[in-house]
Amino acid sequence: MIGSSVVLRTRSWIVLCLGGFLGLLTTASPAAFAANCPGHPDALGTSRTLVVDPREHPRIGTMQYRETLPLKDHEVVLTFDDGPLPKYSNQVLQILADECIKATFFIIGQQAKANPEGVRKLVAAGHTVGTHSMDHPLTFDRMPIEKAEAEINGGIAWTSAAMTDPSKLAPFFRIPGLMRAEGVENLLISRGIQVWSADFPADDWRHVSSDRVYQLAIQRLEAKGKGILLLHDIQARTVAALPKIIRDLKARGYRIVHVVPASADQPATPTTPVEWLLHPPTETTPIARWPSVPNFVFTQTGTLPAPALADLNAQTRHQPLLPRRTKALTDVATTLPVPGRDLFAIPEGSIDVLLSTTLSRRAATRLAIAAETPRGPKGKPAKPQGRRTAHAAPAAPKQTRIGQAGSRQAKSAAPRPTHVAGLKKRA
Repeated sequence: MIGSSVVLRTRSWIVLCLGGFLGLLTTASPAAFAANCPGHPDALGTSRTLVVDPREHPRIGTMQYRETLPLKDHEVVLTFDDGPLPKYSNQVLQILADECIKATFFIIGQQAKANPEGVRKLVAAGHTVGTHSMDHPLTFDRMPIEKAEAEINGGIAWTSAAMTDPSKLAPFFRIPGLMRAEGVENLLISRGIQVWSADFPADDWRHVSSDRVYQLAIQRLEAKGKGILLLHDIQARTVAALPKIIRDLKARGYRIVHVVPASADQPATPTTPVEWLLHPPTETTPIARWPSVPNFVFTQTGTLPAPALADLNAQTRHQPLLPRRTKALTDVATTLPVPGRDLFAIPEGSIDVLLSTTLSRRAATRLAIAAETPRGPKGKPAKPQGRRTAHAAPAAPKQTRIGQAGSRQAKSAAPRPTHVAGLKKRA
């Protein structure tokens, strides 16, 4: 018993150690990524490279779109706009190099034209380079599509011209100021260019302190858990805030992901559609909106004829299944005679017509009674003739005021005679 217990304890200890070792491999601590950064043992490093196909997911960034990059929890993509500007872009480039971090830069055509060497430095450092229009106008949401296309083409042309190898230009585009417009997006997508928004900004383009930029970046990242961070490499406050942002990312266990476009030699990273959602729904999370019904394309637009009664069990082998009465009813439409027009004719002003309406029933009843009552010489109803006897009823006493009021009410309640002409008009 003692020997067996020792064996069991030894096996448990081996399994525990093996499980812990595998856990370290799967979590991939920042120290493991820093091993690929010579001379910087404490560097944050780049955890992995994500290869995307712009045609499969043309719009990304939950600030404006439904989808974002397929990142795992605590993964961050750093992006920088509006460069290169030598005074600050070179400092940002050095900070990233010290941490062995790869980022994505969206270049303005005018900046590439004025500082082509800055574009070549980005490519040489292994960063991804996209475009950000020619002049950075904040009117993409309302400018004519021809002008927007000229801005897009100008940025691409001057950024490509600054590169030693123009094929290094990624088909990524970020609309200036995120002033999106459906026509501009459709134009970019038709050309195979992916439209980038962001998941959270740090507001470093505003007149705020570098500490505020650092606080907003970390607070918003913590709220999202992962995503695309929007920064600018032409601001002094960004240069001052970037080392503190990287330090906190390292302390909180975040990992940097580098994004590159797919090519013939480098296929897209296998993903599932649900991974492109920032927070994929689960069975315990109710869906806030009903899923949209897809638009179906029918192969034939012609309508089929309606089935006739003869089509039901019309085959010979099914005839015994049809009841005899049902068989007889199949020809009932041809056996009934056509009704004559006089069948529906009703004399105008007749009692039947008056009785057909609720308002005229009482008047029609009075007319029927009046027709049976004999008339006098002047058309008045004849008074009944009777002999007075000695035992005639005594005269009624005078009525009191109450009795007079009651008689007046009785007279008012009595129906007034209705003329036939008036009934015809009312009918």
